[in-house]
Amino acid sequence: MEQLFRILLVATAIAVDMASTQAAEEAATWPAKPITFVVPFTPGGITDINSRVLAKLLGESLGQSVMVENRPGAGGSIGVEAASRRPPDGYTMIYGTQGTHAVNPALYKNVQYDPIKDFVPVHGMTRTPLILVVNASKTFDTVARLVTYAKANPGKLNFGSAGPGTGTHLTAELFQIAAGVKMTHVPYKGSSPALTDLVAGNIDLMFDYPVATQSQVKAGKLRALAVTSKERLSILPDLPTVFELGYPGAQSDSWSAVFLPAGTPPVIAKRLGDAIANAIVNPKMLENTEKFGSVPLVGLRDEKLGELVASELVRWRDIVKLSGATVN
Repeated sequence: MEQLFRILLVATAIAVDMASTQAAEEAATWPAKPITFVVPFTPGGITDINSRVLAKLLGESLGQSVMVENRPGAGGSIGVEAASRRPPDGYTMIYGTQGTHAVNPALYKNVQYDPIKDFVPVHGMTRTPLILVVNASKTFDTVARLVTYAKANPGKLNFGSAGPGTGTHLTAELFQIAAGVKMTHVPYKGSSPALTDLVAGNIDLMFDYPVATQSQVKAGKLRALAVTSKERLSILPDLPTVFELGYPGAQSDSWSAVFLPAGTPPVIAKRLGDAIANAIVNPKMLENTEKFGSVPLVGLRDEKLGELVASELVRWRDIVKLSGATVN
């Protein structure tokens, strides 16, 4: 019996060693076939456009095609969960966001993945702040006047959003906490109808992304009061930030990053991270990034990206709880 046990131990050790050797060999020759880039949102949007530009640049750098696979649903949770269950061999990249990796676990009751344990953080892509816009006919033309009015008239100001739990909603909740005011939330089914009502004067204000607001601001139908970032945007150099206006707690950026399924060999994660680091500062990528009012996340990779996810999970969990937002 003892001899049989020793034989089994030796056989197990050999099998483990062979598997490790095979995995090391596969990692050394990666990528040897096309890579799938799972984007958990619908085709045609900003996320999809950016992901396809990145995929093309990565394909050129890595010498293999990178194919975008759109798997939308539940704020990105469906696609991210499915991708996290795929083999950790480096052939499935995952497009993660502030929503999928920080907000959704608090917002949705049935999220079946762990934003930290189920992923290898590779590299950040972009961060995009929101713009505080008001109807141009309103008397408050600065954040200070808006806050003064809101404090004197609790609940009277109405702010629109693209829906409960979206970045446009939770950023407004964050601003209320930072400014010590109370406003009334009016949710819409998407950003476009909310902005239409804002232009019409049916609601008072909204937080939305630069690409969605700028045409109406330039037309004089909306007035931009602040950007929710720490630094001013290059496309809006005269617009003050919430940070410099004295509301650092209202700072909010919608970020995106690339992840791999947990267990992916470190050598693959490093090579992919290096390729992404070069791609996000490529002029072709920067053209889209700046056009959409975004900033490349230079240097945000590996452990630093993991630390961001961990801190964002705590931050947005508390904000979701305070807002009372729920989806299911």
